[in-house]
Amino acid sequence: MKKLSRSLQTKYLVLIISAMFILPIAFPLASFVVYLPALLVNYNKMEVYQSDEIESEWHEKAMTLQNLTDSEIIDSLKETVNELEHSSVFWVDNTGKTRFTSNEKVTVPEIWNASDIVSFMKESYGGDPFTVVAFIGEEKNGFIVLQIDRKYMDYPIQQLENYFEIIYAVVVGLLLLLFIILFWLFFRTIQKRIVKLQSTMDVENQNIPSKVTVGEMDELGQLEDSFNKMIERLEAGRLREQEEEKLRKELIANLSHDLRTPLATIRAHAYSLKNEDISPEGQESITIIDKKIDHLHTLIENLLSYTLLSSGKYSYKPKDVDVNRAIRLSLSAWYPIFEKEGLEVDVQLFEKTLSWKMDPNWFERILDNLFQNVVRHAKSGKYIGILCEENKIIIKDRGPGMKNKSDQSGVGIGLSIIELMTKEMGMIWNINSSNEGTTITVTKP
Repeated sequence: MKKLSRSLQTKYLVLIISAMFILPIAFPLASFVVYLPALLVNYNKMEVYQSDEIESEWHEKAMTLQNLTDSEIIDSLKETVNELEHSSVFWVDNTGKTRFTSNEKVTVPEIWNASDIVSFMKESYGGDPFTVVAFIGEEKNGFIVLQIDRKYMDYPIQQLENYFEIIYAVVVGLLLLLFIILFWLFFRTIQKRIVKLQSTMDVENQNIPSKVTVGEMDELGQLEDSFNKMIERLEAGRLREQEEEKLRKELIANLSHDLRTPLATIRAHAYSLKNEDISPEGQESITIIDKKIDHLHTLIENLLSYTLLSSGKYSYKPKDVDVNRAIRLSLSAWYPIFEKEGLEVDVQLFEKTLSWKMDPNWFERILDNLFQNVVRHAKSGKYIGILCEENKIIIKDRGPGMKNKSDQSGVGIGLSIIELMTKEMGMIWNINSSNEGTTITVTKP
């Protein structure tokens, strides 16, 4: 039950049901707002006149005025006005002249004729204001008229009806405004929580998002709690992955280092066997063993270098390097190998002195891996080209391309080393390979 009361669906249904009952609730509420305070405060102050009593008293009043002088009649009428609040009185004598009016707003003729009297009687009968006409005596002194707005002749509750429509509209408007504000606050709260969760999830560089503060335990709160639990699992997995990666790199580095000693021993014994008197088939086997030892040695060196590079432990000492000279030195070491494999070597160095800011050992390692890649996988093309320009070095061959596997295909550690080294030295490298050969470009921006 507690979980249901916290649900967003329940809160939304409450808002919808509230909207359905706005008008039914507004009418009695408006009545309560209008009538109750007014009745409590003003009920005893409201004048309520009975038409029969007013008419009877007014005729009696007219009879008492028949023997009075004009000034006494006027004084008596003024007393009546003071006694009857909200009333208006005027007196017309027997000559048709208006002698007295209690209210300047009352518009009556100064001199009355028969037509005026008939018209006045016709308009006043049953109209508003309530009008009583009484003759003074036996019409010797004219007639007196009493007028009272009919609203003062209703019960107090009926006198307030004129205000009810206005108050009703105000109450309904306030209820609608309150509902709109509640609806807006409801969805604004949800929107803020969703936007906050979205901004937390929107991370770059494969970073793990931060945890969010869990609000109410509604559907969104449960989502936020699940999100935090997911972050905890990701952080634990990332930590475990980093520890495993660290152990793996240490293992590879130690293993690569430990393999060098037995490999050197095997090489020494293979060299000793070459000097022994053995059959040509044995000599050929020893030659194959020697080549495989070289290949294995290179793989171990690449594996160790890659491990050190990826862990940031490979020594990096940048300085200004003469690119043409560095290429010549590397070619001098590789030229005998190129000749042995029957490769045509096409070298075009930059015509001027060219200096790049880089680590010379790293650059030599990049060239060695590129030349070694050609010897192992593209020697069937019988060609290697080295082109040096002002901001780039191009090495190309005419081999079968990288899509076609050679008999010495590996896992690509040498190329991965090139990628790590060029990135660290601020260089860009790319490969364009097809059946007609491979072109590798190293660019210094």
